[in-house]
Order: sequence, then structure tokens, then C-alpha cells
Amino acid sequence: MGSVASVLGLTEEAASGVAPAIDDVDHLRARHYDLLATLLGRAPDGDLLDALQRLDGGEGVLGRHLADLSRAAAATSAHAVEREFFSLFVGVGRGELLPYASYYLTGFLNERPLARVREDFAALGIERDATMSEPEDHLAILLEVMAGLAAGRFDAEPGMQGRFFARHVAPWASRLFADLEQAKAASFYRTVGALGRAFIEIETEAFAMEG
Repeated sequence: MGSVASVLGLTEEAASGVAPAIDDVDHLRARHYDLLATLLGRAPDGDLLDALQRLDGGEGVLGRHLADLSRAAAATSAHAVEREFFSLFVGVGRGELLPYASYYLTGFLNERPLARVREDFAALGIERDATMSEPEDHLAILLEVMAGLAAGRFDAEPGMQGRFFARHVAPWASRLFADLEQAKAASFYRTVGALGRAFIEIETEAFAMEG
């Protein structure tokens, strides 16, 4: 599997309202979504590992997990994490984990959850890259969309963030991240799983309060 990060495009209509002013909280949320999308979409190269080592974890639950991620980045290499990523998500035949909504929600690939994702992509004016072979219900792609919604990159109607999260991310993303924490092939990616699980739990609570 190649990179699935940053595979989406905007139609001309959807791009018309891109990048309005957002507050610091939403900017930080978008950065978390972008980070997790990137790490699930491809193995980090040397430059990204160097950047992760410089992360300032800060305080709180997410801060502690970011600090763990930074230390894990310092303790691995691009070659080692590429092999780890292959074992986890690609494999010979298949990887240890299948990070697709259809699989986690139905036990099969390319099922109704994928069709629902495509429906909402059409409503948002999102077009996938024609060169991308991965189905759109890959978690990296869904998190990339959530980053775009949080950052105001899409001309979305009010409340779309919460609806998209509730429909496509909340029902299964925490389970995938928890499985990643426990995966046999995971080392560096255990910290990615812990960060992702904590972040999704926080987002779930925040959206519930808004509702």
C-alpha cells in the first residue's frame, strides 16, 4: 500500500470557502488530525521522524502521549519504522490490521460504511485522487477530512464536523487505535495508537457536550 495521506482534492465549488479564520483550539485539533492521518497513511521518513523528535508534548493527556511519540521517534529509524508499517498495514497478502470502516463495522471490505463515506464526500465536494487505490473509508483519509473540517478547508454547513465524526469516525476509530497499541508488530506505532485513542476519546466527549 502506498501513502494514503493527502489524497483528497476539492471541487471548485467546495474550495470557494477554504481557510476562514479559526480559533486556536480548532487549529490544534486540525493539527492532531493531520498528524494521525499522516502516520496512518504512510511510514514516516527520516525528516518526519526528526520533526517528531522535536515535538513539545506539553501538559495533559495528549501532551504526555505526544512526549511518548517523540521519544519513540528518537528510538527508531526510518528503515525500522518502514518495516513495522509494512507488517502492520500491508503485509504479504494483508497486514496485521485493516484500518477501514467497512472492515471494523461489518467484518468485510467495501461494504455499506464505504458507500456512506462516499455520500458525504460528494456532499462536501471532495474528490479522491484518481491515482489512489485505497478505498475512502481508510482511517487516514477520514482523519484527513476531519482535519479539513476543523481547519475550515471545506465549505461545509454548520454541524457537519460533528455529523461526519459521529457517522464515520466515532463508531470504530478508538477500536482501531486500541488494536494498534496491542499489535504484535507494533513498536513505534504503539505510541501512535495510544495518542490516537486518547484524542478520539477527547473528541467524542467534546462533540457529545456540543450535542
